[in-house]
Amino acid sequence: MPDLSVIIVSYNTRDLLRNCLRSLRESVGVSLETIVVDNASSDGSAAMVSDEFPAVRLLAQTLNTWYCGGNNIGIRAAAADYVLLLNPDTEVTPDALALMLRFLRENPNYAGVTGQLRYPAGGIQPTCARAPAFQNLLLNYSLLGYLLPTLKRSLQAHTAYADWDRLSDRDVEAIPGACTLMRREDILLDDDLLLYFPEETLARRHQRPMRFLAAARLLHHEKSSTRSWFATRVFFRDLLVYCRKHHGAGRMLLLWLLSRPVYWLMWLWNR
Repeated sequence: MPDLSVIIVSYNTRDLLRNCLRSLRESVGVSLETIVVDNASSDGSAAMVSDEFPAVRLLAQTLNTWYCGGNNIGIRAAAADYVLLLNPDTEVTPDALALMLRFLRENPNYAGVTGQLRYPAGGIQPTCARAPAFQNLLLNYSLLGYLLPTLKRSLQAHTAYADWDRLSDRDVEAIPGACTLMRREDILLDDDLLLYFPEETLARRHQRPMRFLAAARLLHHEKSSTRSWFATRVFFRDLLVYCRKHHGAGRMLLLWLLSRPVYWLMWLWNR
């Protein structure tokens, strides 16, 4: 049995995916099962995996199952007791996975662990956060944020651990979906979500600390195949699903009402 199952959900990210898989081959100190769930890509991603990475398990889908659905397909197929959800636009350093896995094995009171993500130019990405309070959702995604900018900035700073430079290890509430390592029985995502808020949902479900390890480094291109008006619609859809589940139907309706002006302004901008 492998030490770790790595799940990568890919949608039209062939070249980035190739680099990601190459970096996984260089991992040391850990035996890997790598599973690629291809969400009906049209750029030849699935064929590239089959041709160039025969040891990788390819689960090619005929329809786009989205981030949450695709990861759940991979998780249910995984053989290892520990599972890493990894974005195809990342590249791991050789010892990163072994460091994260060792931490989680030695610390059963932690729900999950992640590493330090860096931009291609070398800057550190400000990953990890607290699970957002309802006030965060209102101020971030409605016009209330423009009316109460000081309160919005204060809540954002608290939620994003603004006092921390990501150069040191730290306990956090939510770790990034680009690199999430957890036990297999804990990591299934919410099937009602498509693309957004899976990490916040995991944080609320487990109510145990996650760990950020500064020494476990990954390159993150942060390339997204979701920068479109359609993706914006999906975001607001997932926002309301998340709000209903964790803050109640009444607050979800209030958020829906107050977020409509922002939603329509974004629609006009994208026309």
